[in-house]
Amino acid sequence: MDRLDAMSVLLAVVEAGSLSAASRKLGTPLATVSRKISELESHLRTKLLHRSTRQMTLTDTGRSYLDACRRIIEQVEEAEREAKGEYRAPRGDLTVTAPSVLGHLHLLPVVLEFLVAYPDIDLRLLLSDNILNLLEDRVDLAIRIGTLPDSSMIATRIGTIRRVVCASPTYLAVRGRPQKPSDLCDHDCITFDRFALPHAWKFANGDGEILVPIRSRLTVSTAEAAIAAAVAGVGITRVMSYRMENASRAGALEIVLEAFEPAPRPVNIVYPEQRLLPLKVRAFLDWATPRLKVRLTQQLGRPDNQTITGCDKGA
Repeated sequence: MDRLDAMSVLLAVVEAGSLSAASRKLGTPLATVSRKISELESHLRTKLLHRSTRQMTLTDTGRSYLDACRRIIEQVEEAEREAKGEYRAPRGDLTVTAPSVLGHLHLLPVVLEFLVAYPDIDLRLLLSDNILNLLEDRVDLAIRIGTLPDSSMIATRIGTIRRVVCASPTYLAVRGRPQKPSDLCDHDCITFDRFALPHAWKFANGDGEILVPIRSRLTVSTAEAAIAAAVAGVGITRVMSYRMENASRAGALEIVLEAFEPAPRPVNIVYPEQRLLPLKVRAFLDWATPRLKVRLTQQLGRPDNQTITGCDKGA
C-alpha cells in the first residue's frame, strides 16, 4: 500500500464530503477510493470513518490522524516545490481570496497586471463575502476587512475603509441634508441586515459612540440593493465606502454626516506563517501590496504601513 497516496485519498474524501464526490474529484473509480480507505484502516487497525447511506463522519482517531496527514502532505509538497525550483523562480499555482466587491474593483486590476508580469504563475481568484479558512481551503493569501482575531497568521496593513452615510442629490434636495446624527429621525432610511441594526445606527461622538434611532423605510438583504434604492431616492443608506464608489463618481450619491463617521476599518493582506515562504507568494505580496495601498489611498481612505504577526485565525 502506498501510504502517502492513501493519505491523499483520505483527505480528498473528507474535503469532498463523500466517497463518490472524492471519486469524481480525483478522477478515480469509486471502488478504488473505497478500497484505499479500507486498506488504510486495516493497516492502522482502527476505524477512521463512520459510513452510512446518508452521511460520513470522522471517528475521533480519524480526526487526529487526518490532521497528521495534512501536515505530512504539506511538508512533502513543500519539499517538491523546493526541488522543482519554486523557491528560486516565481512559478506554480496561487490562490487568493477577497470580498466580492472590493476584489472586483481593486484586486482584480492588480491581479491582471501581475499575470502579465509573471507568466509562469497561474492564479485562482476567489471573490466571496464568505470567510474562507486559508489552511483548510488551501488559500495562499486573503484580503480581509476589519479587526483580525489572534492567530498564527501574518497580516500586512494595506489601508482602511470607511462606513459612510449617503443619499441621492434628489432626495437631499427635497428632504434636506442632515447636519447631525439626530437629524435622521426626520428622514427615511434604507438598511440591510448584513451590517446594521434596522432601527438604530452608531456614530462617533468625541471619544465615544452614540446610538441614533432611525426609521427604516426599507430593509434589504444586500448592500447593492440598498445603494440602488438610495440612488432611486427612496432614502438615506449606510454602506462601506468602496461599495458606493461608482455611484459617487457618477454623482448619483453624496456622502453626509462625514464628521460623525465611526473609525475606519483596517484592510489587510493575510497569509499563513511558513518556515520558507514560496517565491510565488512573496512575488505577489511585493507586487500587490504597494499597488493596493495606492488604490485604497486614492479611493477609500489613508492606509498605513504595518505588518502584524499572530492574527486572523481561520481567516
